[in-house]
Amino acid sequence: MILSIVLASVFLGAGGAKLAGSKPTNEAAAHLGVPRGLDLTIGALEVAAAVGLIVGFWVGWLGVAASVGLVLMMIGAVRFHLRAGDSVQKFSPPAALGVLAAINAVLLIA
Repeated sequence: MILSIVLASVFLGAGGAKLAGSKPTNEAAAHLGVPRGLDLTIGALEVAAAVGLIVGFWVGWLGVAASVGLVLMMIGAVRFHLRAGDSVQKFSPPAALGVLAAINAVLLIA
């Protein structure tokens, strides 16, 4: 439950920043070669996943689906970082968040 709240907070903030078009998220997207439209889509999916994690307290399968969706998005994020030639320091946050989302999915299923 606590992990779901932490993940929801992180992704609500990250997705909200993308949707708001904050300068740091725009610069990060440009560095990774992510077009603005895709960045907005990712932001919307992050916010939706955050909502899914919270609603998952009452509708269990939705929390699992949101966690799995975040795992897939973080795999994509790591892939974009690798393609951009980023160091481990740059792609370790999405990798760690992906692992935490996977752990969350397993805990919600168990």
